[in-house]
Amino acid sequence: MATEILMPALSPTMTEGNLVTWLKKEGDKIEAGDVLAEIETDKATMEVEAVDDGILAKILVPAGSQKVRVNTVIAQVLEEGDTPQDLAMLSSTDTHNADAASTQATIQPDISTPVTPDTAPHSPPLMQQQTQIQTRIMASPLAKRLAEQNQISLENLEGSGPHGRIIKADIDAAIAATAQKNTPTPPMTACVISDVACGAPEKRPLSGMRTVIAQRLTESKQQIPHFYLSVSCVLEPLLAARKKMNKTLEEQNIRLSVNDFIIKATAMALKKVPDANVTWGGDHLLHHKTADVAVAVSVEGGLYTPLIKQAELKSLSQISTEMKTLAAKARSGKLLPEEYQGGSFSVSNLGMFGVESFSAIINPPQACILAVGAGIPTVIPIDGIPSVRTIMTCTLSVDHRAVDGALGAQWLKAFKAFIEDPVMMLA
Repeated sequence: MATEILMPALSPTMTEGNLVTWLKKEGDKIEAGDVLAEIETDKATMEVEAVDDGILAKILVPAGSQKVRVNTVIAQVLEEGDTPQDLAMLSSTDTHNADAASTQATIQPDISTPVTPDTAPHSPPLMQQQTQIQTRIMASPLAKRLAEQNQISLENLEGSGPHGRIIKADIDAAIAATAQKNTPTPPMTACVISDVACGAPEKRPLSGMRTVIAQRLTESKQQIPHFYLSVSCVLEPLLAARKKMNKTLEEQNIRLSVNDFIIKATAMALKKVPDANVTWGGDHLLHHKTADVAVAVSVEGGLYTPLIKQAELKSLSQISTEMKTLAAKARSGKLLPEEYQGGSFSVSNLGMFGVESFSAIINPPQACILAVGAGIPTVIPIDGIPSVRTIMTCTLSVDHRAVDGALGAQWLKAFKAFIEDPVMMLA
């Protein structure tokens, strides 16, 4: 019987995507495994395969459509022995889906941009959909076609897609580089004569990751009542302990960072103050049994928050090794969804950039995020005597619906105690 091809959920958090291009046209015979279309999500440009043999009878969502909701019918397939009446019967029962696709998808030219592989309701299992993700090849069909049209060799290109896969953006960059190489350098007087041409701003479409970041942070600030608490931590005991431990760990090629201590202290404070280890559920709170700490990692075009799961149970050396591995995978676009989705608490550390203090935006449904500044030499009174100490300012942003001020202050007090007496973390 005639079947439908649905807009697939290519990740557990995907709610909509852009239909970049169709690789088959109406009337084409298709076989199971054939690549039908390219879909751009908030994380990557992926390919969609046919599950069964048949004929691509009707395309309901054209190429270039944007913000197509998951589970929208994007095409219809006739199987062997089907008649046009079968297709008409299928269409009559799902007209509302086609109408939804036409209203939700804004048709625009193909301006797909590279997306760097970074939450929302869970989608139905992929086995219930009429599509599959194609991940076997190292270059997308669109990239191959553009490369052939522009005489670009794929052999020497480094892909920026998932697992090093060459995508359209890589071909566009290669075309631009070739054009620049073959274009003579304009005379120095060009910018003097035409300030408009040299100084005009360049319009760049948002990547999928940047679009999602903008959307979710806007929603967070608009919908979540943020409440902020700050504390100053003396770092001398931690720095001394770190130096001593790193000397001991030299033979294992492990070097602890201040951030490793912060992650461990965060988890230990959540264990000591479990009521702060919650996420917001609308009409309920989810109380988490383990401290799964999400740590912000900057990548090109945005950021990831890979998880150190059950951080309260791990040693500092385990946390250090795991964090280095996850950060490297994040920057190369190879993080698996289970390595960055979820978590009960976030940490954002900008101290390495010299930022003294800042307030972070909560990542829903989490209820807390800790913003960590740099350690700054500061004159403070010690037993009534002015003394210089390295002070680190930490600001806790809480969702006041889930964590009130007193509870947030209780958690910060526990965190400060672990930072200023790191031996407590080893007990």
